[in-house]
Amino acid sequence: MHPERVLGDELMPVYEKVITGKRLEEADGRLLYRTPNLTGVGFLANIVRESLHGDRAYYVRNQHINYTNLCNKLCKFCSFYAKKGGPAPYTLTPEQVKQRLRQYLHVPITEVHIVGGIHPKLPFQYYLDVLQAVKEVRPDVHIKAFTAVEVVQIAEVAKMGYEDTLRVLKAAGLDSLPGGGLEIYSERVHQQLFPRKIGGDEWSEVARAAARVGLSQYATMLYGHIESVEERVEHLVRLRELQDETGHFLALTPLSFHPEGTELEHLPHPSGYDDLRNIAVSRLLLDNFPHIKSFWVMNTPAVTQVALWYGADDVDGTIHEYEIVYQDDSPGERHQVLTRQQMIDLILEAGRIPVERDSHYREVSSRLEERVLSGRI
Repeated sequence: MHPERVLGDELMPVYEKVITGKRLEEADGRLLYRTPNLTGVGFLANIVRESLHGDRAYYVRNQHINYTNLCNKLCKFCSFYAKKGGPAPYTLTPEQVKQRLRQYLHVPITEVHIVGGIHPKLPFQYYLDVLQAVKEVRPDVHIKAFTAVEVVQIAEVAKMGYEDTLRVLKAAGLDSLPGGGLEIYSERVHQQLFPRKIGGDEWSEVARAAARVGLSQYATMLYGHIESVEERVEHLVRLRELQDETGHFLALTPLSFHPEGTELEHLPHPSGYDDLRNIAVSRLLLDNFPHIKSFWVMNTPAVTQVALWYGADDVDGTIHEYEIVYQDDSPGERHQVLTRQQMIDLILEAGRIPVERDSHYREVSSRLEERVLSGRI
C-alpha cells in the first residue's frame, strides 16, 4: 500500500513522525481533529496500535458497583445523581455491596470497579468497610475504586493528606484508581459545567499521590459537550506530560458524552464518527500510554469493533451492572452485560485476536490466543 494514497499531502508529515517514532505536537493534534480524512487518521492510529499490540484485543471480566448516587457536585453533564424528577436516592450498605457481588459468584470476575457520588455525610470508615466487604466475598479480585474527586472527599473526612489517605485505602484492599472525575482539563469547561468539583491541577495532584504510593491508575476524556478541539488536544497533551512524570497510567478511555437526562439535553447525541476520531487521536498523541479503550457501553459494540482498527486495543469488560449513563428507577435493575463468549465473538468478528486480561493487562487465559490462531474458537 502507498500511504500517500490514504493520507494525502495533508497527513504525510504526521505519517513521517509516526513511522520514525517522533512525538506529535499540539499542532499535529489539531490537524488530526480537523482533517476531513478520518480514514487517514485511523490508518495512522492503526500503525501505532499494531506496533504495540499486533492483532491482540483485550477484555476483562468485571463488575461495576456504584455505592451511592447522592452527590453535592451537581455537574451539568451528569444524569446519575439523585435529583427531583430524576433517579431516586440510594446508598448501599457494605452488606448490600456483598449481595451485589454474590449475584455473580458463578462468574470468574477479576476486577470490581467501584465509584459513586460525592456524599458529604459518609464517614471515612464507610469506604474502608466497602473495600473490606469486597475482599471478604472475592479475596483475590482487583479493586479499581474511587475517582480523584472521591479521593479528595475521602481525604477530607479522614482529615489526612492524599498520600496518607491512599495508603490506608490501599491497605484496606484498594488496588488502582479509575480515571473519572477530571472530564477535561479546560478551566473554562470546568467553571461552566462542574464548578463544584476539583479542577485539573488538583486531579493531577491526586494522580501524583497515587503514583507515589504504588497505585496504578486509568485516565479518561469526556468529549462531545462544550469543549473545543483545542481543549481536547490540551487535555491529551497534559495527560501525556503527567505520564512522563509518573509512569503509572495503564490506559486512556475516551468517553462520549450522552446528553439524555442531563442539563445539556439540547446537545446532539454522540456519533460513531466522533467516537472513532477521538480514539484515533488519543492513540496518536498518547505515545506513553500502553492502552486505549473503546468503552462498548457508551460507544456501542458495533462502533467498538471498528475502533479496534482506529487505535483501540481494549474493549473494556463484561460489565455486570452499569448505572452512570443508562438506568431504570431502581438502582442496579438494568444490567448491561456481554458474556465472555459474546466478547470473544465481538473481537473475532472484527478480525482481531481476543485476549482476556486482568486489571494490569496480564493475560488470564494463557491458551486463548493459541486456540484462536489454530481455529479452535
